[in-house]
Amino acid sequence: MIGMTLASYAMNVAESRGRRFLEPSHPYRNDYARDRDRVIHSRAFRRLEAKTQVFTTRYSDHFRNRLTHTLEVAQIARTVAGALKLNTGLAEALALVHDIGHPPFGHAGEHLLDERMREHGDFFDHNLHALRIVENFERRYLDFSGLNLTFEVREGIIKHSRDYNADRFPELAEYRLAERPLLEAQLIDHVDEIAYDTADLDDGMEARLVELDSVLNQVPFFALHYAAVDRRYPGSPVKLKFNEALKRVLDALATDLIENTARQIVAAGVHTADDVRRQPARLAGFSTSIAEANAQLKTFLRCNLYDHPNIVEERDRSVDALDQLFRFFLARPEKLPEQYAEQARTGRVHRVVCDYIAGMTDHFLLRQYEEFIGSPLRAL
Repeated sequence: MIGMTLASYAMNVAESRGRRFLEPSHPYRNDYARDRDRVIHSRAFRRLEAKTQVFTTRYSDHFRNRLTHTLEVAQIARTVAGALKLNTGLAEALALVHDIGHPPFGHAGEHLLDERMREHGDFFDHNLHALRIVENFERRYLDFSGLNLTFEVREGIIKHSRDYNADRFPELAEYRLAERPLLEAQLIDHVDEIAYDTADLDDGMEARLVELDSVLNQVPFFALHYAAVDRRYPGSPVKLKFNEALKRVLDALATDLIENTARQIVAAGVHTADDVRRQPARLAGFSTSIAEANAQLKTFLRCNLYDHPNIVEERDRSVDALDQLFRFFLARPEKLPEQYAEQARTGRVHRVVCDYIAGMTDHFLLRQYEEFIGSPLRAL
């Protein structure tokens, strides 16, 4: 991709709104490359290695965690962005930062934190938490708090997967909430889906919680690709045929995302990044038929993997530990680390507790649970 000519509707780094705090340019890295590197070197990024994707390490060391998932998203994002002649550096930075706001224990942990925050008239949103991480919580520089990322990366953090209303979120007004995000940001939610749908199916098979016959019977899209592989390699091991079929499913999803987004761009008649922003709807996405096929795969995963008794039991115990620890610190904020205890003395205690817990890894939360609650969850 070196020297690749950008499409006219791509985001040119030379037209960036820049950083909140002015910094001199780097001699051989552009601003989006520097953003990517700052994310990779952040503590929040490293902690993703010990945060659950679907399976905890009790099952195996081979399954995806939140960090390896993020790396897979970044790889697909670069490929898709490159095929569309978008800014691959911006797309990669957004892919690498897209999950750093997730708390322990995946979406279940996020939902629990949101429930507890709503009891106090507040809420938890992992995208907004990610923005607070890169703007405030990371402390690596002498001249400013946070990572001082470019406007476009900060905007993409909050807008890549949903829209925010300026009346409800006035603190986000600077992020052009009435407009669509850049195409590089619009891609992220879709490549995220591609990555986790295929990876979760792979891990589910590896964990023997998902049966191949069930996949073939309930996911016609996968069955179509598996049949083609089976015809070409009839005597090969089933596991390798599954791997090849899954690779073809991933490729088909990514190809459709590229081709359908390209069609949408032409149909909308956009020529500049600002044209993209002014569209009434997002342009990146799957075609109707592939969106339906992917929805079938997602339904299968929800019914056969995410709601599997083994997964649910472990998830419930983990989230219960999170819940009890939240309630403990809410009642005893003096037990927080000094930095957080000081904030709790002068601020909203529930928000301080939420920030502290959201930054934990799975393992650290369980150690804190054992230390303060006194009922170790050794089975996890």
